[in-house]
Amino acid sequence: MAEKGKKTDRDPRINILGRVIEDDFATIRQNYATPKYPIVLAHGLMGFDELQIVPKFLSIPPVHYWRGITEAMRANGIEVITASVPALGSIEERAAKLGQDIAAKANGKSVNIIAHSMGGLDARYMISRLHPDNVEVLSLTTVATPHRGSAFADYCFQEIGPSYLPHFYKLFDRLGISTGAFSQLTRKYMAEEFNPKTPDARGVRYFSYGATINPSLWSAFRQPHKIVQKLEGVNDGLVSVESAKWGTYKGTLVNVSHLDLINWTNRIKWAVSQLSGNERKFNAIAFYLDIADMLAKEGL
Repeated sequence: MAEKGKKTDRDPRINILGRVIEDDFATIRQNYATPKYPIVLAHGLMGFDELQIVPKFLSIPPVHYWRGITEAMRANGIEVITASVPALGSIEERAAKLGQDIAAKANGKSVNIIAHSMGGLDARYMISRLHPDNVEVLSLTTVATPHRGSAFADYCFQEIGPSYLPHFYKLFDRLGISTGAFSQLTRKYMAEEFNPKTPDARGVRYFSYGATINPSLWSAFRQPHKIVQKLEGVNDGLVSVESAKWGTYKGTLVNVSHLDLINWTNRIKWAVSQLSGNERKFNAIAFYLDIADMLAKEGL
């Protein structure tokens, strides 16, 4: 019998968050194990490998989606492949290009995929339904991937409205930009179409991470976070923890936004925080090196 006055029920938030990760990746460790097989980095919606914003002759380096992450992995002896798929393309289009990139760059080697956001859906589709030649995937680790869609995607469709959607699509078509991704990130599409038709593949290990944040008043994530929070619960500003869970859930990163996860942290914000005595508790480079370390220890 429980002691009188002693709370025996677990905090429901613990059940939702799983392993709570607060400062495990605050700093980069001295040593990390190296996986046997190459790691493929798969970017999310509106993503890229590298983006040259200004002409090369100005000698200004391009912007990288995986800011400092690719270089840090290679410095630790990890073979890294960065994929580049259509930024706003459909899952089918993006998955096909992902398979082509792996086939062209892996030189016949088996690979581990680490995917951020929508990149995880591309990888799942490629593995489960495309089975591209000369591509063998041993594991897929997804980071804040909307496996069950996002309430914010639902909200955007509702706000645009059915009467304006054709005009919206036509505008992007004129620019030569594929728009297939938009409707596929809704909760309805994921529940009724994608997930039932995209089962996990035998022999592939699936891991996942989610994140949660409480955005500040000036954060760009404040409104989307509020929308997702109301309908799905705790989230990183775009993707809820519940939606991010797939396969073996490795835990929830606390006070980390959707863009913090790829090292797009606001430098000014962190500088102000440090001046006020708040130490930074998440280093994206340490996080991805730890994922590689985990894969190595899993024999991958």
